[in-house]
Amino acid sequence: MKFLFDFFPILLFFGVFKVAEMNEQGTLTLVNALVGSFVSDGGIKSDQAPIMLATIVAIVASVLQISYVKLRGRKVDIMLWISFAVISIFGGLTIYFHNDVFIKWKPTIIYWLYSGAMLVAQFGFGKNMMRQVMEVQIKLPELVWTRIGIAWIAFFFALGLINLLAAFVIFADNTSSWVTFKAFGINGMLIAFVVVQTLFLSKYLEDEKEEQA
Repeated sequence: MKFLFDFFPILLFFGVFKVAEMNEQGTLTLVNALVGSFVSDGGIKSDQAPIMLATIVAIVASVLQISYVKLRGRKVDIMLWISFAVISIFGGLTIYFHNDVFIKWKPTIIYWLYSGAMLVAQFGFGKNMMRQVMEVQIKLPELVWTRIGIAWIAFFFALGLINLLAAFVIFADNTSSWVTFKAFGINGMLIAFVVVQTLFLSKYLEDEKEEQA
């Protein structure tokens, strides 16, 4: 459930884009009705409408995410605030300039902010963010925690580069393929990384069970 909640805006973005793509003219009419008076230079093109509608929905979904957490009386995770801020800024620029360049940069900015925050926390303040998240579930040697922190820093940085390569080189002229890659390719890499990490840590999980027995 937590996984679906975290990826709620991404899944909606993908779904809305794909549906809108099948009826660009109808989507253009809807987008003009929603934000036509707020965009620069007017004149939204029909092929720009699907990404704009998907971006609008993603921003609204992020607002709903934070509102849901607040209504339940829980603290909003810093990562959720970062995602909300970036989608609002870069999504807003995409809508205002009706240009998908900004929304294509959004995943990279988020991943690099994660990477940078973890880097500064670990080597500037001696706080391993992954340790703070995972230590409740597993106890590890200090060196292993350090390696895990560095691995996540490098992984998030690499994801940012991969997104730029996909958005502006591999799928430079095909926004639809980039949207699919963003939803399944990048998130697939994230899941695969977590699986590999779990396999790497399985030894320590087994040792901990033996100690408890």
